[in-house]
Amino acid sequence: MDFELSADQEALQDGVRKLCEGRFPMARVRALVDDGGVDRALWRELADAGVYALCVPERDGGVGLGRAEAVLVFEALGRALVPGPLAGTHLAAGLVDADVVGVIERERNAVVAHLNALDILVAIDDAGLWAIEPSTLDAQAIADPLDPLTPVHRVDSLPHGAQLAGAEEAVRWRRTGAALVAAQLLGFAVATTDLAVAYAKERHQFDRPIGSFQAVKHLLADMLVRAEVARAAVYAAGVTLDDPAVGDVARAVATAKLMAGDAARQNGKACVQVHGGMGFTWEVDAHLYLKRAWVLDAAFGSVDDHALAIADRL
Repeated sequence: MDFELSADQEALQDGVRKLCEGRFPMARVRALVDDGGVDRALWRELADAGVYALCVPERDGGVGLGRAEAVLVFEALGRALVPGPLAGTHLAAGLVDADVVGVIERERNAVVAHLNALDILVAIDDAGLWAIEPSTLDAQAIADPLDPLTPVHRVDSLPHGAQLAGAEEAVRWRRTGAALVAAQLLGFAVATTDLAVAYAKERHQFDRPIGSFQAVKHLLADMLVRAEVARAAVYAAGVTLDDPAVGDVARAVATAKLMAGDAARQNGKACVQVHGGMGFTWEVDAHLYLKRAWVLDAAFGSVDDHALAIADRL
């Protein structure tokens, strides 16, 4: 399997990265706390850039690219810590006529993220996909969510909803959604590595940059290794989703979600550690990446779900 990006793929990822740098600088991302994580104008800009319709065929008004390209885009979104139900809106493109779409596992989750921003909530179960009108939910806001950019509501029960698609499409959503979230987690792992390296170069102790100390070097080296291993797994999942003949799709996706989740969590913790006492403060961005990693690590299958999926295929 060739993991070298083509010139078009590099241009795509670079273009999304520049879009994020221009429209989602960290100061703007932090300000979205007051908007519940979703600004409709910025959300439409992502739609206009083709982020959500990336895998919709050109004949249906989409970009016509594959999941291999989608994971590159979502990695860039993750590096910029772009909030909101990105995976759900991407999955629903071409199926649901709505701007902001959330996804929930009917059997598993008792909370809905970004409820006040959603146009439609799609519930997934083994029978298929079901569209639920958010205003029909009896939901209670959780006062202090783990991620300040991901407001959540507790829901006691979900209405049945109108069926959008059957069991086969539900499987596709679960696998593609897991790969997209894994790509976001990869972006977190890369971004926290960059943050830690930059700080280790500028912070001096005993008249030397702390990055020159062996213990810090080991932390940074481990962060880089985790991020690159996760990158290989995520890119492999994207390629395998596009061409199942190259490998076991379920195993590739489960591996990507496990490796990227571990890299995002561990690199987030290491980034806080490299920053020392400052790492625990609101002003340093490390905690935002770590908190989002904890939130997304449970999306589209938990750690245990994906570990069991891999074990079943050994």
